[in-house]
This record gives sequence, C-alpha cells and structure tokens, in this order.
Amino acid sequence: MKHIRIVNKYKFIKSITILLCILGSILCIATHKTYSNSEIKYKTEYIVKGETLWAIAEKEIQENTYFQNKDIQNVILELKEINHMKTSNLSEGMEIKIPIY
Repeated sequence: MKHIRIVNKYKFIKSITILLCILGSILCIATHKTYSNSEIKYKTEYIVKGETLWAIAEKEIQENTYFQNKDIQNVILELKEINHMKTSNLSEGMEIKIPIY
C-alpha cells in the first residue's frame, strides 16, 4: 500500500478547514427547519343536526386556506386529532375547533 506524504502542512490544513466549513454549511442548510411567521389559530363551530365530519372537511378544504389542497381523509383525521375524538360521530350542539391561519 502506498503511503501519502504531506509536502506542505499549511496548504493541507487550510484545505481540510475549507472542506469542513463547506460540509458544515451543507449540513446546516439541509437540516434547517423553516417555520412560518403565521401562527395557527382556531375557530369554534357548533354541530347542527345531520352534520358530518366529511361535510365539514369538504367545506373547509374549499373555504379555509389552512386545509387548501389537502386530502379529505387527512383533514378528517386532523380534525379528529385536534378535537380529541376517537370516532367520527358528531352530536348536535357539539363544539369543535377548526384550525385557520
């Protein structure tokens, strides 16, 4: 096996330092999470007789920019999670929170 000999230690250290800085910068950029300045707020709605989570989700996808371009099943799951619901059953007068921007 051939041994590598460092001729100019200063150039070697300088090159390694630059390489590490570049790699560090790439890692920082790749792992940086961006958070928007908009905070999620909630509106409260009360369920009327016959209303379903599916109908609420359809309406919110069309009218609420928070849910824009989201799959209806994901919207329903998110609404259930936010409101600590185990099932999709709704009762008249029930209060639900809906996220908005």
